Amino acid sequence: MERILEYHIKETEQNLRIEQYLKRKGYSRQNLTDLKKMPQSILVNKKEYHLKQTLKTNDLLRIHIKETDSSKHIVPTYLPLDILYEDEDIIIINKPSGLPIHPSMNNYTYSLANGLAWYFQRQNKAFIFRCTNRLDRDTSGLTVIAKHMLSSNILSSMTAKREMHREYLAVVRGHPTPPSGTICAPLSRKPGSIIERIVDFENGESAVTHYQTVKEKNGHSLLSLHLETGRTHQIRIHLKYLGFPLVGDYLYNPDMEYITRQALHCHCLAFNHPITGKKLSFSIPMPNDMAKILQ
Repeated sequence: MERILEYHIKETEQNLRIEQYLKRKGYSRQNLTDLKKMPQSILVNKKEYHLKQTLKTNDLLRIHIKETDSSKHIVPTYLPLDILYEDEDIIIINKPSGLPIHPSMNNYTYSLANGLAWYFQRQNKAFIFRCTNRLDRDTSGLTVIAKHMLSSNILSSMTAKREMHREYLAVVRGHPTPPSGTICAPLSRKPGSIIERIVDFENGESAVTHYQTVKEKNGHSLLSLHLETGRTHQIRIHLKYLGFPLVGDYLYNPDMEYITRQALHCHCLAFNHPITGKKLSFSIPMPNDMAKILQ
């Protein structure tokens, strides 16, 4: 993947070393290490510079990110992709349920990563798969993928700082009481399992989920959920802990009467663009299999 970024140096930024300036723009130490390996990657006023050199007012700093390798072991496979937004830095996809994010043992070709590998191969572009908000296989909805090393680093940092806002829709059987609240229950891996998680107040990692009942129909409730943390299976475990597990969750609540997958959908995603800083917001209705439960 190739990306050219230009920065006009202000008076308040003069005398900064290039590495200092770029760190302020969100480049990680690893990003800078990788830049040094790329030819003609750092130009100041069209002349090649190195990271230790200093900048002056009105300088034009040009960074050329050129990634020539693609993700290894991801087989390009044609898959229909529901792309909601794409630019030089990110791509937003509405992922269907049943589609894993990345390949796994015994599943080497059917994943979002495989589909994107094919998508960019057709454009003759190298592509390293960097997904910021990973959804479980059976969770549908919005996911954001970084297209190069810098956007990936900044998005990851935003997620860690809780600057990426996500809203999920979930369907549970019954009517939660109280109808809204916050679940604070640390999570850890279930002993003896490589997949399942449990609430663990002694050794678990902090996990916080806010929920709000949106609708009640047919003995079920539609919940809106906002995450403060992004632990593996957080929503699934927290709702079970609340006493109202997701319907259709084969792992934690195999209630398959109305749906055959966990009734969970990433409905909204909002964050500042990692490069331009522009506010971005995306939303997508929940799919029909969830909507039918409430009709």
